[in-house]
Amino acid sequence: MSNALPELSQLEQLISRYPNWVRASPLAHISVARQSLAIWRLELGNPAPHLPVLGLFAGVHGMEKIGSQVLLAWLESLLIRCQWDDSLLQLLDNVRLVCIPLLNVGGLYLQQRANPNGVDLMRNAPVNAQGFTAWPLGGQRLSKHLPWYRGNPSQLEIESQLLINTVQQQLLPHPFALAMDCHSGFGLRDRIWFPYAAHKRPPYHLAEAVALREIFNKTYPNHDFYLMEPQSLNYTTHGDLWDYLYDQQRSQYPAHVFLPFTLEMGSWLWVKKNPRQLFSWFGHFNPILPHRLTRVLRRHLTLFDFLLRATASYQRWLPDSTQREPYQQAGLMRWYQSN
Repeated sequence: MSNALPELSQLEQLISRYPNWVRASPLAHISVARQSLAIWRLELGNPAPHLPVLGLFAGVHGMEKIGSQVLLAWLESLLIRCQWDDSLLQLLDNVRLVCIPLLNVGGLYLQQRANPNGVDLMRNAPVNAQGFTAWPLGGQRLSKHLPWYRGNPSQLEIESQLLINTVQQQLLPHPFALAMDCHSGFGLRDRIWFPYAAHKRPPYHLAEAVALREIFNKTYPNHDFYLMEPQSLNYTTHGDLWDYLYDQQRSQYPAHVFLPFTLEMGSWLWVKKNPRQLFSWFGHFNPILPHRLTRVLRRHLTLFDFLLRATASYQRWLPDSTQREPYQQAGLMRWYQSN
């Protein structure tokens, strides 16, 4: 049991406490400051290849600890419910859940955005942006001592490779897969981003993204703090892992549906409510006050429950061939008129 990182300790306690419900695999161990920190993959539910799968990921950026904390809070709630909630157990018979709650475990330990090698994992994929990209925000290969370093172009970082392997092996072969990657640090709103980050063209599954947005907004009209949009509306970047994986799905499994999203929690709102956080670099990305942390941890539980149920029931809401065009046009009108 690791005591070096509280979130890793919490995760390993969940693994040891609920062995009947969770299947856990250590994908790698990262050595940092004389510590050996495990990157764990957790699985729940039915692994049958014909069933849909939900992938949940967090801790890609070490400074954004709140993403891992939110995912761990939901996983703990889910595992407790497995002991008494028959309807949840029935749901898990029809869906698979795959999670990596602490991907950049070395960066989380060091409280830095990059991994211990100084590489920003969300700039590390072999994807180059098209058109204008602000430097160095969009990714740079000049030096690891500057932010948003992309790393060696001929070799992926181990954390990036583990994420890619997990998605390619555990999500893409399934007929329907949905992924959510939890981050923080942008704006006063909680945003849910979908590809692309490298350019401003719409993804093939724009209609499906619009349909998912519609059923969430109709089901939870009071959760209007989420702003769903393409990432490229805000900025474009090189090396986005989800761009790379989405294009991999389109080339390898064109008949399948893969919807990758990023939850970008609006940390500027926490700073606005507590300006003293400006004097802490960690406070730029995470809620500091205990009551605000508790509020954020429960704020997103509904979203994760929705994602699990929407994945299990995807055939009930996914647009068929006659419905795709209206949803596609609605997405084009909302987000891509300027293009």
